[in-house]
Amino acid sequence: MGTDPPGVGLSLFGDEARAPVMGWGRRPPHLWIMAIAMRFRNPVISGFYPDPSVCRVGGDFYLVTSTFEYFPGVPIFHSRDLVHWRQLGHCLSRKSQLELRGCPTSKGIYAPTLRYHDGVFYMITTHMGRGYGAHFYVTAADPSGPWSEPVWVEQYGIDPSLFFDDDGRVYFTTNGKADAPNGLGIYQSEIDVKSGRKLTAIQFLWAGTGGMAPEGPHLYKVNGSYYLLISEGGTSYGHMVTVARSQSPWGPFEPAPNNPILSHRSLGSPIHATGHADWVELEDGSFWAVFLGIRPVSVAGAGAHHLGRETFLGPVTWGADGWPSVNSGEPISFEMEGPSCLQTELEGPSPSVLRDPFDTSELALVWNFVRDPEDTRYSLAERPSHLRLWGNADSLSEPAPAFIGQRQRHLNSQFSAKLDFEPTQEAEEAGITVRMSEAHHYEVAVMRSAGEKRLVVRKVVGSLRVIAVDLAVPAGPLLLKLRSNPTHYFIEAMPAQSGSTDTPLFSVAAETRFLSSEIAGTFTGVYLGLYATGNGRPAKSPADFDWAEYVGDSAAT
Repeated sequence: MGTDPPGVGLSLFGDEARAPVMGWGRRPPHLWIMAIAMRFRNPVISGFYPDPSVCRVGGDFYLVTSTFEYFPGVPIFHSRDLVHWRQLGHCLSRKSQLELRGCPTSKGIYAPTLRYHDGVFYMITTHMGRGYGAHFYVTAADPSGPWSEPVWVEQYGIDPSLFFDDDGRVYFTTNGKADAPNGLGIYQSEIDVKSGRKLTAIQFLWAGTGGMAPEGPHLYKVNGSYYLLISEGGTSYGHMVTVARSQSPWGPFEPAPNNPILSHRSLGSPIHATGHADWVELEDGSFWAVFLGIRPVSVAGAGAHHLGRETFLGPVTWGADGWPSVNSGEPISFEMEGPSCLQTELEGPSPSVLRDPFDTSELALVWNFVRDPEDTRYSLAERPSHLRLWGNADSLSEPAPAFIGQRQRHLNSQFSAKLDFEPTQEAEEAGITVRMSEAHHYEVAVMRSAGEKRLVVRKVVGSLRVIAVDLAVPAGPLLLKLRSNPTHYFIEAMPAQSGSTDTPLFSVAAETRFLSSEIAGTFTGVYLGLYATGNGRPAKSPADFDWAEYVGDSAAT
């Protein structure tokens, strides 16, 4: 527990050229030519990137994940080998596409599905901020965007998916809650994909194998048979993937005799909760699945994960009877043999460094807001080569703070920023934070208290609120740091003019497990962020961040 293999080749600043979109090719699984010679590391996208969905266009792969209450919504990635992923942008980047005001924690955007048909990309998802059944899709000719305005489709449940059949029919598949007509299970209708209008009544397809929460449905056609892939057991330690098939998209669906085809239930693996899978066929005829998993950290025999659910990769193998399994039924490992298209051999651990000098006109793709962003809260222009935040009335314990953050993507990491902030109004505050939710966060901040500029370290865990450090500091910028290992954060600060090897003013330890999903009750993962607040009223003093830097893996000190 606590092993930290790095994500492989992930680029989040989006500064590379995108490979061209190419034509579609297919081969049946019995014509596989397995030419696997190189190895890769899981997770292929580390940190809070859950519910992956993938599609292929020629030799290019595209992938999306859930984002819940964060904006922009639904990052979209590109790869040539299913292992090395580069973010292209977001499918939901405008307020007209995604309204998150008042959205509860761990609601918002659930389980997107990405599909490509006839020159168009389709991303379909559920907006749980609006409740069960609030499904919509957006489209784009170029996955980098722009993406269209939403087309809404009303149907039970969550986790919508689209399937484009050979005859031109388009099927819309979701799960249904216990109050759906046939209870828990998978439901489907045929739609007009241009308008979202239903062409048939909603029909019940399959209840799964008896596990709780049958969800995440995807329909495929392989060698003339229809395969319905779902997840069961709840998106936690009992998670599993099951499959059924039929000669018709409407069923009846026969469950596979080898179900579940993927699960890490009751295994001694450091990877848990594997599920919510989507598979894709490669040009060589092989099949591969992306799915979520977690890496719990064990403390005193109890596991807890704080990075969130991450994106893993494994091969789909087919039996002579036509039934699939993931990795031939064997557990998923951190190191595995990759697909034949894998372009780079497995290398030793290497640092992942993202330093943002804030010298561009737009924020890099790595940064997100909590719920709806307000343009008045931040600026990249008011002070050149700085990110300026204007604190609003909301603190980090409230729904809409002036916050800009990025996912923590490695168990061993360091997040630091140079802050120039001279508060003039009582209770004004700015700093850096590690955030799981409004009720679970740690921060180191500059604030004005009793007429003085002070430096504080705060820990908020549920109803508990502790000030671990409170000391007066002179005028001038400060260097703020959040270092982490699998079990602890170390919260530090020093005058910005000091050298990087100087001893910090303090180093406060805080447990990672108190920001875990098991304790916070969230579906998300931790964010490392920059923030400002007036703590009850708008701030009068700007908080200027000269730069921010994330370092992951063995390079973290």
